[in-house]
Amino acid sequence: MDLRDIEYFAMVAEHGHVGRAAEALGLGQPALSMSLRRLEKSAQAKLVKRTPKGVELTAVGAALLSHVRRLRLARDDLAREVADLAHGRAGHLRIGAGPATAEGILPEACSALLKDAPKVTLNIAVSNTHAVLRALLNGELDIVVSHIWQVTSQDLNHEPLWDDEFVVSASINHGLAKRKSVTLGDLVQERWAITAAGAQTSGQLLHRTFENCGLPPPQIALVSDSVMLRRRTVASSSLLDFGSKRTVKAAAPHLRLAILPVKDMKWIRPVGVFYRKDAYLSPAAKRFIEILKATAKEIAKEP
Repeated sequence: MDLRDIEYFAMVAEHGHVGRAAEALGLGQPALSMSLRRLEKSAQAKLVKRTPKGVELTAVGAALLSHVRRLRLARDDLAREVADLAHGRAGHLRIGAGPATAEGILPEACSALLKDAPKVTLNIAVSNTHAVLRALLNGELDIVVSHIWQVTSQDLNHEPLWDDEFVVSASINHGLAKRKSVTLGDLVQERWAITAAGAQTSGQLLHRTFENCGLPPPQIALVSDSVMLRRRTVASSSLLDFGSKRTVKAAAPHLRLAILPVKDMKWIRPVGVFYRKDAYLSPAAKRFIEILKATAKEIAKEP
């Protein structure tokens, strides 16, 4: 059965008259009558019977009309779903992120996307930059939000978001927390906590910083996949933490953390969003990238 013929039949049923239905549809009466005959041939049954006042539905016609109403609802639902997909308001998005960016930008960006597109579903994988970029190249992720760290693949595009400053933090009761200035040399004897995911990224940056200054490598005392466990441990011990300034500042009041003023050192790591070259980027992914950029602009304004 042709969907257009079914819709024309529904108009005839609603008007009870072929002439009035044809006028409402903007068709000639012969064309509408031909459509009815075509539909009856497909149904192998009479759908309407002529009366002095117009037409009445047969039992088969009445049964078909009940299905037409459901078809219209399904059509409207389909139209809304297609529109939602086309405008990035629906779909499933697989996101990869490094631990610092997962804390620093994703909560706000994901909240904004889910508010704007409540039908979107998200799957977020948090790991080190190399792991999530490898998953992206393998097609296991749609986009990755992470620090730009020695990315050499020619198969990836990336767009910068903002420059993330890394800082050293400690418990407010730590001996160095009350100093107005701290040197790298003051940190040589200290022990550190890092995430397992960050061992290959921020951990390497920390090691290289000490090495470039001719100092022995930092002593790593705690490695954990849980950022919250690391932060809570640092807050209640003598360990030092090395992480994103923004996330440390957010956690500092309730965990009682202090940012150490390490003299003459400023660690800046750019954050970007990555996706595969020449790969399909869904409307939901494009919408999320727009939100990431808007969120990054707000972050850049923060003191």
